Amino acid sequence: MSNGSNSQNYTCHESSYVDEGVEVGDGTKIWHFCHILTGTKIGKNCSLGQNVMAGPDVSIGDGCKIQNNVAIYKGVTLEDGVFCGPSCVFTNVTTPRSEVSRREEYAETMVRKGVTIGANATIVCGHELGEYSFIAAGAVVTQNVKPHALMAGVPAKQLGWVAHSGEILRDDMTCPRTGEKYELVEGQLKKI
Repeated sequence: MSNGSNSQNYTCHESSYVDEGVEVGDGTKIWHFCHILTGTKIGKNCSLGQNVMAGPDVSIGDGCKIQNNVAIYKGVTLEDGVFCGPSCVFTNVTTPRSEVSRREEYAETMVRKGVTIGANATIVCGHELGEYSFIAAGAVVTQNVKPHALMAGVPAKQLGWVAHSGEILRDDMTCPRTGEKYELVEGQLKKI
């Protein structure tokens, strides 16, 4: 393990690398074969699974869970409580070519608090995923996503709404797990 972080209150597997100039919050766990690049900030109590790459200059909030084989490139921001399923993909350039440098063209991708991104989903750069939205496994997101929206398909389309708990809301807009009730107000989901 190469540890360039100032903090020692996190766990990092010996096969992983943390470059100089990285901030890692207390209680975070970085598992096998990860590489955290300079300028990256990782919050408290996060879990980065096997073969995760983050950076450079990426921001990851508190309590995020990033499963195996995920690369989080410059331009991506994860707020608190984001779940990235195994092998989900973030892009950072809209028109890549190997012969043309696009480093000055990285598009910002904002993943708001509590978002779930399913396994093998692709998030095309330059979009915002609203709070507590749920991106189904294998979906390809090519547009902004409303808070609490359930998105699925290629390209992803909204199929419904999800509660804070991640459960799909029934027709009566009640969470089957918690019993919490929601309503639509001007196209946005609100908890009653």
